[in-house]
Amino acid sequence: MLDAVVVGAGPNGLTAAVELARRGLAVEVFEAADAIGGGARTEELTLPGFRHDPCSAVHPLAVRSPAFAGMPLDLHGLEWIHPELPLAHPFPDGTAAVLSRSVGETAASLGPRDAGRYRRLMAPFRGRWDTVAADFLRTQWDGLPRDPVTYARFGLVAGQSAGLLARTRFHDEKARGLLAGLAAHGIAPLSGFGTGGMALIFALAAHEGGWPVPRGGSQSIADALGSYLRELGGVIHTSFEVKHLDDLPPARAFVFDTSPTALARIAGLGDAYRKFRYGPSVFKIDYALDAPVPWTAEPARRAGTVHVGPTFGEIGEALRAAVEGDDPSVPFLITAQPSIIDPTRAPEGKHTFWAYGHVPNGWEGDATEVIERQIERFAPGFRDRVLARATAGPPELAARNANYVGGDIATGSVAGLRLLLRPRLARVPYATAHPAVFLCSSATPPGPGVHGMSGHHAARAVWRRLFA
Repeated sequence: MLDAVVVGAGPNGLTAAVELARRGLAVEVFEAADAIGGGARTEELTLPGFRHDPCSAVHPLAVRSPAFAGMPLDLHGLEWIHPELPLAHPFPDGTAAVLSRSVGETAASLGPRDAGRYRRLMAPFRGRWDTVAADFLRTQWDGLPRDPVTYARFGLVAGQSAGLLARTRFHDEKARGLLAGLAAHGIAPLSGFGTGGMALIFALAAHEGGWPVPRGGSQSIADALGSYLRELGGVIHTSFEVKHLDDLPPARAFVFDTSPTALARIAGLGDAYRKFRYGPSVFKIDYALDAPVPWTAEPARRAGTVHVGPTFGEIGEALRAAVEGDDPSVPFLITAQPSIIDPTRAPEGKHTFWAYGHVPNGWEGDATEVIERQIERFAPGFRDRVLARATAGPPELAARNANYVGGDIATGSVAGLRLLLRPRLARVPYATAHPAVFLCSSATPPGPGVHGMSGHHAARAVWRRLFA
């Protein structure tokens, strides 16, 4: 009998497998797709030689993740590359707010009235990423914080909505727009609980560790985890779809890197997660370009990530439409241009470009026109540089990755308290009604993102159960 079987080879499933294998347990992983990675994959989606990331592309929470910190992933081929600027947030007048590794440079880009306010907002947390990340990327009631003072100060800000934080902390549109764009990575209304914390953690991540990309694509993260797991004696099976627990070999624990509804179906848990709610989706386009994106704002040409859609009001309206089921009209876009620093992504002189806008869950329309109209607003002539494009709306995203129910790339709504109470209110959210079955996907705390922390904490729960 195996000690543990992991179903799903996304970053969280692989992290859980590694954590258990490091403790000397016999672990095997079963993945339905023909390659590991889940949301961290890299494929030629458009033309030969153009390597695209179908889902995650930039990794501010991975580079200094507490889960990855103790793993020798660099020895297994993972190399982080940093753009000159982590993020640019352009405005129609050709200027841009920037999120830099430097707090001072970031503050200066926000204008004289908000520069000092931004510095004061970040000052208590500078140099404290390791404890902030460990204390907040977890189930909040699972043990005492490592740094109680910083935890309390961060929590007072993080619990606020992005709307409240923007109104009370900043005067002008650049700072408020930058804050809204950072909060929008959570795909929740900007008036919601904790959206200010989302913005703050992404900003702090940039200042402490950057927003890097892995050389060769996001697949490199999964490949490094898989290589390390095999070194520890773990076994990985691909092209193996699990429909029932009986499909798997006997084991003392079964750990699912899946959606909660898939786990309930496979493990025979009935309607255990009937109240679980999925959130909005995105419409994603991967581009092969014959030249870099012709951004009007110069900082955007140097940034790994570019937010497209300038004001707090526009960003909030785009998110509201997605949440309430309306068709996108003026979308807020999160875009990435990894090939400006990673030549392995495209043939010489060519480029890849990654973009998505928010749409309702299960939406079946085509947002290509509204997305490209929005890009042209800040990069006139962009369409002239497009060699090929690959589009994916909610149905295509769900078909590629079964965890993305209705195209929800966060594997569950993060609106309101759902970021904390994932997948439901429980003392140990990784455990289930079945004593040998556990959940480790981003449907559990701390939620979405390539950081491995859900897998890390789920593995601890398995270890405690097996050796209590």
